[in-house]
Amino acid sequence: MKTFSVEDYLSANRERFEAISTYIWEHPETRYQEFESARFLADELEKEGFHVERGVGGIETAFIATYGEGKPAIGFLGEFDALSGLSQKANSTEQEALVPGGVGHGCGHNLLGTGSLAAAYAVKAYFQENGIKGTLKFYGCPAEEGGSGKTFMVREGVFEGLDAAFTWHPSYSTTIMSLSSLANYQVYFRFKGIASHAANSPHLGRSALDAVELMNVGVNYLREHVVQEARIHYAITNSGGISPNVVQSEAEVLYLIRAPKVAQVDEIYKRVCKIAEGAALMTETEMTIVFDKACSNYEPNRTLEEILYQKLKQAGPVQPTEEDIAFAKGIWDSLSDGEKKNFVSGMESFGYFGDGSEFEGKFLSDIISDYVASDKVMPGSTDVSDVSWVVPTAQLTAATSAIGTPLHTWQMVTQGISPFAHSGMLLAAQSMAAAAVHLYENEDALQAVKAEHEKKRAKEPYFCPIPKDVKPSAVK
Repeated sequence: MKTFSVEDYLSANRERFEAISTYIWEHPETRYQEFESARFLADELEKEGFHVERGVGGIETAFIATYGEGKPAIGFLGEFDALSGLSQKANSTEQEALVPGGVGHGCGHNLLGTGSLAAAYAVKAYFQENGIKGTLKFYGCPAEEGGSGKTFMVREGVFEGLDAAFTWHPSYSTTIMSLSSLANYQVYFRFKGIASHAANSPHLGRSALDAVELMNVGVNYLREHVVQEARIHYAITNSGGISPNVVQSEAEVLYLIRAPKVAQVDEIYKRVCKIAEGAALMTETEMTIVFDKACSNYEPNRTLEEILYQKLKQAGPVQPTEEDIAFAKGIWDSLSDGEKKNFVSGMESFGYFGDGSEFEGKFLSDIISDYVASDKVMPGSTDVSDVSWVVPTAQLTAATSAIGTPLHTWQMVTQGISPFAHSGMLLAAQSMAAAAVHLYENEDALQAVKAEHEKKRAKEPYFCPIPKDVKPSAVK
């Protein structure tokens, strides 16, 4: 068998992958609106010799790229959506929007999608060098940010027939993402009342905004009576207008309800619905519930995580240059005292265990943290979770930003196409590709991975938390 090095392949093609990441960064798009990003990535995969099926799962910006045939079938999950309000110039230590109020890659999904694509390319090259049989897939997954694109894709059977899946996420640490996550529901509550003159005839009006406010007060009292790990967030998406002398006839509030298990989320959701009904009764308004999206809690596959960790350790951490460190110091200096003090907590949510002492005096992580299979739940959500219920899944995080950099901030955006970020992206690609190659070459290892998954599903079958009649929708 010919000798083939995943590391050498990725190194030789570094400029190509940097250009793809930069293109996605320069064309940020929000959930289900990633038309340019999805088209660009799908076109690149076709040029590479993959067969691309676009618009899968009834989602225009979702696609599957396939190379090879037969078993095993292994896939890489790629994301490419961005966030509103986070436009920012690249490689700057000061906040400065490219487009005021515009969109930016505040969660590093330009890196995430490109890193998974690079892993797929490396495995394809390995196939060609060694005559390996099997199926290789790249999944273009839109709308992770607030849209649960993968959950809709799972509901529509997009991942059927896949034997294992890998993905990753940028952060400021390098380790295995071994924690479970919070399941969630995202739901609109719309109230309709009667408009009237707020001074001349207020008694004739029925305020939808009053209903929203009363609902929010009621939910605030509920917070004491839910499980400790639960989170209930809301945003008033329609206050009924800007005229205080009009009784608002329409108002809307969007709720995001999180808990460690879907069943817990559902229980809290039903109680929130009762509070909304009560608010409507108190204000004599009509209330409509519009279910937006949901996702499950993440189900780690420890056997697959161990394989991925070994490949990550073999690859070794990125060693930053003096230029990388100087830029990272500038980012660190831009953080608040609270953000600096909170950096260990940020690492913990990605699977780090420790007191952070090994990072004292550093501005970039230059180590691979130990893998710990923990029952802890990270205080966030991801639609990778639903894939993990139907396919054995493992994910890692790679350092791409300065220590302490919070996600969904201008600091995350500005570091998104830095040399250090791209080095972390390629480390993730190398580790995932090597883990996939291991499964293609070791049937026993793959069977052990699948056996763990099947044992869990025998105890707790999967059901999709998004009702069948709910359709994916873009940001309002």
